[in-house]
Amino acid sequence: MIEKEGTRLKRLPSAWPISVAAFLLWSLLLSACTFSGAVPSRPSPLEIRVFAQQDAAQDLRTNGFTRLLEDRFNVRFVWQTVPYEGAKEKRQISLAGGQYADAYILTSYIDQFSQADLLRYGKQGVFYPLNDLIANYAPHIRAAMADNAELRELSTAPDGHIYGLVGYNDCFHCTYPYKMWINAKWLDKLGLAMPETTEAFKEALRAFKTRDPNGNGIPDEVPLSGSTEDFGVRIVPFLMNGFVYDDDRTYLRLAGGRASLVADLPAWKEGLAYIKSLYDEGLLDPGAFTQTADALKKIGENEDTQILGAAAAMHPDIFVGTGTDNRRGSDYRPVPPLRGPHADYAVYQGGGDFAPGAKFVITDKASEAARIALIRMADYMYTPEGQANAEIGREGVDWRKPLPGERALGPGADPVFARIPARDGEPPDNEGWGGMGHFFMPKSYRDSWVQSDDLYAPDGYERRLYEATRLYEGRESPELYPVWSVWIDSAVADEASVLQTNIKNDIDQYALQFITGDKDLDKDWNDYVAGLRRIGVDRYLQIMQTAYDDRQVRLR
Repeated sequence: MIEKEGTRLKRLPSAWPISVAAFLLWSLLLSACTFSGAVPSRPSPLEIRVFAQQDAAQDLRTNGFTRLLEDRFNVRFVWQTVPYEGAKEKRQISLAGGQYADAYILTSYIDQFSQADLLRYGKQGVFYPLNDLIANYAPHIRAAMADNAELRELSTAPDGHIYGLVGYNDCFHCTYPYKMWINAKWLDKLGLAMPETTEAFKEALRAFKTRDPNGNGIPDEVPLSGSTEDFGVRIVPFLMNGFVYDDDRTYLRLAGGRASLVADLPAWKEGLAYIKSLYDEGLLDPGAFTQTADALKKIGENEDTQILGAAAAMHPDIFVGTGTDNRRGSDYRPVPPLRGPHADYAVYQGGGDFAPGAKFVITDKASEAARIALIRMADYMYTPEGQANAEIGREGVDWRKPLPGERALGPGADPVFARIPARDGEPPDNEGWGGMGHFFMPKSYRDSWVQSDDLYAPDGYERRLYEATRLYEGRESPELYPVWSVWIDSAVADEASVLQTNIKNDIDQYALQFITGDKDLDKDWNDYVAGLRRIGVDRYLQIMQTAYDDRQVRLR
């Protein structure tokens, strides 16, 4: 249940086609007369062509969940698969040629369609609007969207059409990805308390560097490290949030309904000066700005002796083993958001592990029968059992019903599912779709999985993350910009994408140069701020302000 991995809205978008009351009544009537567990019987299976991103450990042609869907809905998939590497380029090429598949079922955290893609291909007629299919053949999707305002807003374009389905995963621990984990065994040995301020954190790192906490008499300790990918491993966001809110993607804040940049504020400069002080004292591993997560884990799992004091990561298994044979995985505890001169924020990424866009679309190549079959299959994955089969695999092989006395993850939740752990050394069984099967995992679903009460046992790992995330819950900035819930006008979407990429790259590159001393924070600061204006910050803010204002209009 661990992924590499919003504000709850109170109004329906005005673009939503019908009122909630009428919608719910219509839903009940339709669900009583239109849904069945399978496509109406045909003498031979219906052939459906699907484009998918395939993990190296999968074979979608022989996969157990593939076979379940084919048997249940009387279809036969013709797969067009691409590896994870280069997935986005291959997806775009598949569309550009014109001979694309009937549907795309993607893995969100590898690559999915963006909101700009949905608007572009939807208006071109390439992506078939799902509204009527959902209304007539998908009672579970229909009910989910009626009950969940966040899901509706993610799914419904400004023109009122649903061009695709997002991978909705209300993962509590993923919602606050930028966590810091510290070696509590070293804290105890050195008589240090858990740091709660930026200065106390620096003092702990100094002690790790100078007081030989691993006891080998060699100054080989790495006080703090991280890496360069996603999943909370970048160093700057966690530390910067003691000074000013840093979401690590838009660098925006929303004050009084107006969007503005945070990375040109005096508080941002103060945050960079603090991080530079860690770097200058040798408390911050230079490799954190260049290395992969694999390299970070080699530090955490250093063969001879333990050398890692603290690391940024969504969860500790990224940098240290936490399985049955782990040596150090239990040593690391979560550091709360650090109280700095101006703030003590946690980085909030919306309601869970999902990004705006869509992992599932039906194209204009699909026949009417194929469209109906596809939406019914998606609807099946909106049921708890269908989602478990899609994500995890087969009952009795990969998951089971709970045993008496077993406790669910969520406080007060009833246990419904329990994982059957794979045996050591066994290859993946190719039964579930894994991340490709992430369709609808609301909090109620995730909370219903059994987790051990032992936070440091492999089968209690998500409970460990759940409890850790409680330190971060509610600590987000009141001025955060809700990037997960805005739709940028398709006419300026490409421009906005280029601007955001260029601005983020400039901010990140200058941050690194300021921290490492390649640029002088005092002498070069004004040039940095002026450079942001030259590459289009004002235009970027204008686009993002319009997108936010349009969102507010839709919610009235």
